[in-house]
Amino acid sequence: MSETLLDVKHLRCPLPVLRANRALRGLAAGDRLRVIATDRAAVADFQSYCRETGHALLAWSEEGGVFSFLIRRRAEPG
Repeated sequence: MSETLLDVKHLRCPLPVLRANRALRGLAAGDRLRVIATDRAAVADFQSYCRETGHALLAWSEEGGVFSFLIRRRAEPG
């Protein structure tokens, strides 16, 4: 299990989620993606995205206007 960092600071909706989606496609099941963003809308966007795709939003935080999201890639459907 590995963790990949994706920096999407200064990108606006929907680009952070689209870039994260592309990055997650390249990861193995169970791998983690940490996304760093500055768009406040990313909070709701990543919550919805993970709920709809089955990826797990393990944690998110905000410090000084910078948001950090930790997403675990879902297992492929059997």
